[in-house]
Amino acid sequence: MSSAPLPRVVVTRRLPSGVESALAARYSCTFNPSDLPLAGPALATSLATADALVPVVGDRLDRLVWHTARDITGGAPLPCRVVANVGVGVDHIDLDAARVAGVPVTNTPDVLTEDTADLALALLLMAARRLGEGERLVRAGRWAGLAPTGFLGASPAGKTLGIVGYGRIGRALARKAHHALGVRVRYHTRTPPAPAVAAAEPWATPAESLEALLAESDVVSLHCPATPDTYHLIDAAALARMRPGAVLVNTARGSVVDAAALAVALRDGPLGAAGLDVYEDEPNVPGELLARENVVLLPHLGSATVETRTAMGMRALANLDAVFAGEPPPDRVA
Repeated sequence: MSSAPLPRVVVTRRLPSGVESALAARYSCTFNPSDLPLAGPALATSLATADALVPVVGDRLDRLVWHTARDITGGAPLPCRVVANVGVGVDHIDLDAARVAGVPVTNTPDVLTEDTADLALALLLMAARRLGEGERLVRAGRWAGLAPTGFLGASPAGKTLGIVGYGRIGRALARKAHHALGVRVRYHTRTPPAPAVAAAEPWATPAESLEALLAESDVVSLHCPATPDTYHLIDAAALARMRPGAVLVNTARGSVVDAAALAVALRDGPLGAAGLDVYEDEPNVPGELLARENVVLLPHLGSATVETRTAMGMRALANLDAVFAGEPPPDRVA
């Protein structure tokens, strides 16, 4: 007796080899051979022909993609039984359209906290100490030797770090920065930490408001999700409230910051520097930011370690396994 065919799974990007091997051992997988995002038509075709889709940020499953997929099936239910996103944020997926189509969407929480917090701390130091500018000078062959007044940055030691969004990553950054640099931590968040958590983290205290946090912080680090409420949360008015010479760090989502307003604040003040790992229209980076020396620009590296990217892929695999075993996926978000 022949066994049932393996579920067909489309994986939109290359994943760590251990993850790809585990996926291929369980499922009939189609792997995108490149690291470029799949275009909308390819994503729609995958939804309309495969049993599961494994996307990452940048694969834009917007309403048009979902409608196109339904057009391909002639209005029949989609065969896709789950979209197992590799990543925590799902703002690149139209969750309402997924619900209408009856396709569960999952993510990969908890496994990237420490690495993303590490990267935020690295950006904080790079921007405050002007490390990117110095590295570019050396690579260009223009360094003439130590100059006592050259590339003077600002020491974060003993300063105030303001954290917008005090979830797992924000709290991890607070812990690391306090113990490593001795910073004072203030935070603004929609959901205050539980009393027991707050008591265990005496180095961090809530600000009265976002406006107060911006005004009293030497460094502001963003860790809030991308939602309609946080779209351009850091706009020209918010930037104007920040201290002269302050540093802004964003490892959350690009849409939280108005990039045009940020470029002006970096040029004319009050900002002294910024460190960015995310952009509103990735992989496109606004030219006005590319032209600024006082901004560190990274290519979305928050979770980019072998350990974390592997753990993310295996978490997505666990969600696939649950669905095809007829069980609720553990990380369902829609």
